[in-house]
Amino acid sequence: MKVYIKEDDFNQIVDFAKARVPEEACGLIAGTQTEEEKRIEKVYFLTNIDHTSEHFSLDPAEQLNAVKDMRRLGYKPLGNWHSHPQTPSRPSAEDIRLAYDSTASYLILSLADADNPVLNSFHVENGSAEKEELVIQ
Repeated sequence: MKVYIKEDDFNQIVDFAKARVPEEACGLIAGTQTEEEKRIEKVYFLTNIDHTSEHFSLDPAEQLNAVKDMRRLGYKPLGNWHSHPQTPSRPSAEDIRLAYDSTASYLILSLADADNPVLNSFHVENGSAEKEELVIQ
């Protein structure tokens, strides 16, 4: 699966995540999907109610409002995103364990090198993570 994200959305994710260091930042992604690709049309910036640098939980009320907005706009929920303030852009054991939706894309932003943030997308299924092709345009 190829995943497309606009450069402006990428930059907004980076800014939002940097403003929340040392905590993990998180949110949802929505847009359109075919058999070959996902196009992220909207990024949602949600509160990590765990307020920790080791994991995240989305605020349930904000999550519900985001899903309502997706429906209103005619977008499909495509997955979620979160930051790793000090570790690489790859799923942790906990990320894989909590990845309950095999149709979702899981975007992980590493801020380990704050001057060179790295965003990757992953497909997680049956306890295994596979990197998806992410195109920032």
